Amino acid sequence: MLNNLPLLLGAPATGGGAAGSSGSYIQILMIVGVFAVFYLLIIRPQRKKQKDTKKMLEAVKKGDKITSIGGIRGSVKNVTDNSIIVEVDNKGTTLEFSKSAIGSVDTVSAQTKASKDDESKDPSEKK
Repeated sequence: MLNNLPLLLGAPATGGGAAGSSGSYIQILMIVGVFAVFYLLIIRPQRKKQKDTKKMLEAVKKGDKITSIGGIRGSVKNVTDNSIIVEVDNKGTTLEFSKSAIGSVDTVSAQTKASKDDESKDPSEKK
């Protein structure tokens, strides 16, 4: 059984030094290729996602609609460096979240605010 051990371990072929060195180049290229694929498929997209999330959290402002990672939705009432105060219902109930607990932000544009203001006016005033 121990006589077959060199065959199982893949003992190098004797003679022909050029054939052995080209095999090692192929192995090195394969390892480099695996790392390149790993970088392109896993590391690069993760970095992009982190950058986008950081940009989203820095852009949160008063009036934005947010959804927490736990599924709680509300409107931003106040923003500090590390936390956000969110109004979760029309009765004035507020919750304080860490910025890292924000899952998504739906910004309220000026156009949307203007249309809401028009809807809140008396319908008889519209022509």
